[in-house]
Amino acid sequence: MSAYKAGFVAVVGRPNVGKSALMNALLGQAVSAVSPRAQTTRRNQLGILTLENAQIVFVDTPGLHEARNKLGEFMNAQALAALEDADVFLFLVDATEAPNKEDKLLAKRVADRAGKRPAVLAINKADLVTPQKLERRREEYGALIPSQRMLVMSATERTGLADLMEVLLQVLPEGQAFYPDEQVTDLYERQIAADQIRAAALNLLRDEVPHGIAVRVDRFIERGEKGARIEATLFVERESHKGIVIGEGGKMIKEIGSAARKEIETMSGRKVFLELRVKVKANWRQDENALERLGYSRKEDR
Repeated sequence: MSAYKAGFVAVVGRPNVGKSALMNALLGQAVSAVSPRAQTTRRNQLGILTLENAQIVFVDTPGLHEARNKLGEFMNAQALAALEDADVFLFLVDATEAPNKEDKLLAKRVADRAGKRPAVLAINKADLVTPQKLERRREEYGALIPSQRMLVMSATERTGLADLMEVLLQVLPEGQAFYPDEQVTDLYERQIAADQIRAAALNLLRDEVPHGIAVRVDRFIERGEKGARIEATLFVERESHKGIVIGEGGKMIKEIGSAARKEIETMSGRKVFLELRVKVKANWRQDENALERLGYSRKEDR
């Protein structure tokens, strides 16, 4: 009988390469908020996959990027902390784009640490490119981290996932499970709800608004068979953005609430009553006190 394996796999990559979508696909359920916009993920989140012979703890990380504010610094620190603690590096890249400055920076970070720990290079979104372009990407990204395991996949189409799992199980260290069999993430339901609300806003709002939005869950009330009541505040940085988020006659905030409620209900498997409000908190992404209150505190880095 083969030995039981367990370990942490840091899923790293620049913004919008599909890290959260990949983790959800591997777990078979939505635990990470997903949107087509970059920087949907702002903090590290665990996705815990328990198998008969192994427990793989995926660490979904914010995309490493050039930080322009204190929130960006927090996000980068989260991603780099995951690299320090991981047993395996899963470096995810985008087949539709050639390596950029952020890919090269992250590749160097991974390469510097890959001598003692295995690294896997996964080229995502392979379904969106021609075979000729995919071969070019294999050469370009393979040159960034030579002699590492390379796979081609698509998280949204669920192709290549079996090969990825096979490789991860090969390189995972032997050990005991870290978490109970039934646990799938380290975040509480209210934190996941906040992320789903923000993802809904990212999906629906125009370009100049989304990254200046934060969500705080003010009340999370269990109501037994009636499900749960969630009251949350969306913070924006400008008064003009508040009007955009609310929309004419409250249309936009209703659309955000409806989309978020459906995702939260899918995640929790029960009915949810969701009430949203919008407030202005000027320049909150540069305000360390505001960041701490909103759950983006460097003091909480693991």
